[in-house]
Amino acid sequence: MQALKLTILVTVFMKSIISISLLLFFSASSWAASLEPQIDTGATAWMLTSTALVLLMVPGLAMFYGGLVRSKNVLGTMMHSFAAMGIMTVLWVIVGYSMCFGDSVFGGWFGWNNDYLFLNGIDETIMEGGVPELVFSMFQGKFAIITPALIAGAFAERVKFKGYLIFIALWGIFVYNPLCHWVWSEDGFLFNMGANGAIDFAGGTVVHISAGVSGLVAAIYLGARRGYPLRQMRPNNLVMTMMGVGFLWVGWFGFNAGSSVSSGLSTAQALTATQVAGATGALAWALIELCHYGKATALGFASGILAGLVAVTPAAGVVQPLGAMALAVAASAVCYGALLLKNKLGYDDSLDAFGIHGVGGIVGAIMLTFFIRSSWMDNAAILAGGHWTVWDQFGVQMAAVGIAIVYAVVLTLALLWLVEKLFKFKSTDEEEMTGLDHAYHGERGYGMMNPN
Repeated sequence: MQALKLTILVTVFMKSIISISLLLFFSASSWAASLEPQIDTGATAWMLTSTALVLLMVPGLAMFYGGLVRSKNVLGTMMHSFAAMGIMTVLWVIVGYSMCFGDSVFGGWFGWNNDYLFLNGIDETIMEGGVPELVFSMFQGKFAIITPALIAGAFAERVKFKGYLIFIALWGIFVYNPLCHWVWSEDGFLFNMGANGAIDFAGGTVVHISAGVSGLVAAIYLGARRGYPLRQMRPNNLVMTMMGVGFLWVGWFGFNAGSSVSSGLSTAQALTATQVAGATGALAWALIELCHYGKATALGFASGILAGLVAVTPAAGVVQPLGAMALAVAASAVCYGALLLKNKLGYDDSLDAFGIHGVGGIVGAIMLTFFIRSSWMDNAAILAGGHWTVWDQFGVQMAAVGIAIVYAVVLTLALLWLVEKLFKFKSTDEEEMTGLDHAYHGERGYGMMNPN
């Protein structure tokens, strides 16, 4: 009888041990799994949408630029944007993402991570915010596409297609990727400058200033179009230009609001600032034209939209709607003045890449300092040990803008010289007279007898 009781007790004890062990095992497994980032379907859905919206900006830019050139150059000009979609995507997958978001190498000049090459190492990676890293990579890759495409507006109607492809490939590797690493990578030196880094929420410095300044350097280095400024070079299709700026405005919601890499309060703040700035910039430009010329033009309205959107790009996540409106008004006024100055100085920035993107980006990146929401400044003060003022941040912004300008000027000038000497970049007079469409693509954009 005693043996039976002992057997029963041992059996019960062993079953209890096994049950407790299994419970601890599955609890530990569940706890370990809970520590790993899980996909946030809401944030991921928004980032997928934002990625598509930013890509929409590229054909939007093609339409905007394509409508502004002469009819014999419309296809060639639009091809500058579409070609960037191809070549920059391939470069981004091979080395671009690694150079931008890898660990700093060569003293922080750019990043590098072998696991990022060809995106092989992020095939199953989920970021802390619950977004697959492949989605983040594709989102950032769209910025790498549109930035060199913006430059093309400065030298439209006068460059060889082959030379353009080589130039943007080199520019993306040696200018865009390092700047992106400095500003947006966690170990980039501009990201870590000051209490909370140089503020560039969605690309004022990385995209617009770099592209605008590089465009100005290219426009001056390559020289003016044949016949400029004595010969009038009217837009071939302002209707297409207006449609293009409309697509750009829609895409800009992904550009700015998507840069929150989330789906929450900061997303709403950036989206609101974007809409407000675009509308305010358009109205401000129209009012300036009415006062100056007595007429508000469609091209001016489109230019105002872009000026407002460009200016709010670096600030979208840190300013309130009133600040977005102030930045848009300032950008429209300063960009308008820059276009007048261009006419007096005589350089041929064909489609005002510098006058709007470069100047607007500089205005936004610097002036955002005076409209930062108080909660952001409070957080910066905490990180700085209790003291961080608007003027401290102003110094950081000025330094970041100055560094971006100097770096873009020096590297762009070097690349222009290299491409022109080895491959030829500037079109010949005969090719300009024929037009880009026929000279480089063997096609015509329109079925018209007169290509001019």
